[in-house]
Amino acid sequence: MTASKVFSAAVLAPLAHSDVARALQEDVGAGDLTAALVDAATRARATVVCREEAVICGHAWVEAAFLQLDVQAKITWHVAEGHRCKADQVILEVEGLAPALLTAERTALNFLQLLSAVATKTSAFVQAIREVPGNRARIVDTRKTLPGLRLAQKYAVHIGGGVNHRIGLYDAVLIKDNHIAAAGGVAAVLRRAAEVAPQAKFVEIEVETIQQLEEALNAGASMVLLDNMSLGQMHEAVRLNAGRALLEVSGGVNLSTVRAIASTGVDRISIGALTKDVKAIDFSMRFRPVAQ
Repeated sequence: MTASKVFSAAVLAPLAHSDVARALQEDVGAGDLTAALVDAATRARATVVCREEAVICGHAWVEAAFLQLDVQAKITWHVAEGHRCKADQVILEVEGLAPALLTAERTALNFLQLLSAVATKTSAFVQAIREVPGNRARIVDTRKTLPGLRLAQKYAVHIGGGVNHRIGLYDAVLIKDNHIAAAGGVAAVLRRAAEVAPQAKFVEIEVETIQQLEEALNAGASMVLLDNMSLGQMHEAVRLNAGRALLEVSGGVNLSTVRAIASTGVDRISIGALTKDVKAIDFSMRFRPVAQ
């Protein structure tokens, strides 16, 4: 399934609603004791400011947080989804019942800071290899996501210009060393994959040496993951492959190494750090009362 289908409007809204409902239940429980200090009829306006340059991501989650607590809340965005903001720029304004805005604040900002961080980090890697001579690689995510928030984080990777790998264990096959050993070898495991998972979006096999790559190619592999190979091995793998299979690189990828990896001619560079090693973007929300 393509990213456009996974993250269509028909899918995104219910996904955000579900994620936010769980988060609000976790945070609010039986009721917000502090927001109860404010009269229920009090209205307020609030602005959300981003304290650093970032790629903004998470509109649907922010809106769900406010609207689940005040269905008549009015939200005005000043930075579009996927667009970059400057430091100290106002990202959005919201007006509604003050207790609802106060209760929703942390949940809304938690999603905004996480998803914007993933999108911003992804964008940094995408930009880093954009001008590399001979580059054909795409930046790809992994399954190293926060439990329960995989689709949200993969959406943020998509917004940042990256490509989603398999969504889970159910939509594609990634054969690792333990699978190969348990199934009786490279050729045997590839045959088995064709038999038991014809519906898979793709079948990919992981190799750690050039010899294993040759074995996989000879067995008809159409997608190969080069795991923790040196730059020299990557160059040799691209030469040996000669376009027969899609080559993906994983392991040891960071902003200092990604340009050299892209220059080898591989097709994909997968990076777990896009979703597991993210530093939240700094947002703040400021309230002001509305005349009654």
